[in-house]
Amino acid sequence: MPSHLPIEVVPIEADGYHLVVMVEVNGFPARMLVDTGASRSVFDINRLQGFFKKDIPELEENIQKSTGLGTRDMQSKALYLDVLKIGELMIRRYPAVVLDLSHVNQSYEELTLAPIDGVLGSDILMKYGARIDYRKRLMRINLRRVRV
Repeated sequence: MPSHLPIEVVPIEADGYHLVVMVEVNGFPARMLVDTGASRSVFDINRLQGFFKKDIPELEENIQKSTGLGTRDMQSKALYLDVLKIGELMIRRYPAVVLDLSHVNQSYEELTLAPIDGVLGSDILMKYGARIDYRKRLMRINLRRVRV
């Protein structure tokens, strides 16, 4: 049985849009940009503290460099999130990639838009068979992995 999440359609400039969904990270709300072209979901290093009751766990160097977001060799960090909840889907011990997304949030601030906490990428979207219904402004995601 799938779970359905409301999508916020955010107008960007004159004729573009970003899709945003609300998820939970360790029980705290997180605003995530949906990016079907992103190979991995990532979280903003500058907003991580909001997902932990105490100090952020130690970040590990991610051996693999991140590609995209305007660069081909962005250094990333890694940590495990206790629980990533997307609608009714609960992913325990999610191996999160952490990047500095301040340039994205700076652009959002210039457009007077709310900041994002991260990017929901195709590692999750494909694995759980996400479907976007633009007319209804809903994202459907399966509660179990699907064959890709």
